[in-house]
Amino acid sequence: MNAPAQKYLGETVEVKPAHRIDQARLVQFLGDMIADYEGPLEVRQFEGGQSNPTYLLSTPARKYVLRRKPPGVLLKSAHAVDREHRVMRALFECGFPVPEPLALCEDDSVLGSAFYVMRHVPGRVFLMSAMPDLTPADRAAVYDSANATLAQLHSVDPVAAGLEDFGRPGNYFERQINRWSQQYQASRTEEIPAMERLMAWLPAAAPPAGETRLIHGDYSFHNLLIHPTEPKVVAVLDWELSTTGDPLGDLTYHAMEWYRPDDGDARGTLRNLDLAALGIPDLESYVARYCERVGRPPLENLAFYKAYNLFRVAAIVQGITARALQGNAAAAGAAEQAARVRPLAEAAWACAREAGAIE
Repeated sequence: MNAPAQKYLGETVEVKPAHRIDQARLVQFLGDMIADYEGPLEVRQFEGGQSNPTYLLSTPARKYVLRRKPPGVLLKSAHAVDREHRVMRALFECGFPVPEPLALCEDDSVLGSAFYVMRHVPGRVFLMSAMPDLTPADRAAVYDSANATLAQLHSVDPVAAGLEDFGRPGNYFERQINRWSQQYQASRTEEIPAMERLMAWLPAAAPPAGETRLIHGDYSFHNLLIHPTEPKVVAVLDWELSTTGDPLGDLTYHAMEWYRPDDGDARGTLRNLDLAALGIPDLESYVARYCERVGRPPLENLAFYKAYNLFRVAAIVQGITARALQGNAAAAGAAEQAARVRPLAEAAWACAREAGAIE
């Protein structure tokens, strides 16, 4: 893995003062809830992650990962670790590649906030979408595996998996636009005209309700764990934003690798790169391969989906900015995210105009 990605996503640091936990209480919980747990225990914190603090729990024989709600005042419905645990349990039992969830604790008196523990899965996480340290052949294989894994997720029947009530009924895109508009308004720190125009235009522009499938909500390479030596996905991480809804939301969010503006995101963008030389398929080919895998018609009206996803990310980044100002964001440098909101919003509005929006 390239060095910047490893430092940002794969390395651990000493637990930050704001996220310290009662290790004695944790040891007691692990001993009570996990049959194969045997100490002594070392606790470190993953540096990556802007939302739920995540810890590496190491013993002489095994490793585990703990994710918890952050301290402080939180936005309604955010940081739902109980939902993460539930969907991961269902998917693990379906044979989908997620770490095995082992225990959920919703009692705040144990560690100060709700948390869950899962098995540690060894692997690599690539932050940069261009994956500069891979060969073209391995890069192509990683992208194809990501495509196949997303198609596998969207082939899971939510009802058969026991997740029929995991999301709200109604049009997925209208529901999501409303949610992120509300969260953006709750965390707004400055006036951005493009966001106001998007919140007015997007609801009426949303496509009719489509099929309902499980939605990851943040399906991007920084949440895909790649085998330590082979170019294939071994686990999908971070299910905080998962729900049920239109799978095209996941697909076109993931496709942002190809159309994300150069807004300072450390992942970079595939725009203006020589994709053929890199071994990366162009966007149209990638989307067509996904549609082939799930057996759906070709995607239409891509400009709407681009506008929607860029708006959604702008709202998420605005939430990170607000938490940074409150002092409870989970990753270093979160305050620097503030400068990304306006470029994302303006790029989203440009896509909206391409889709027919009028000033």
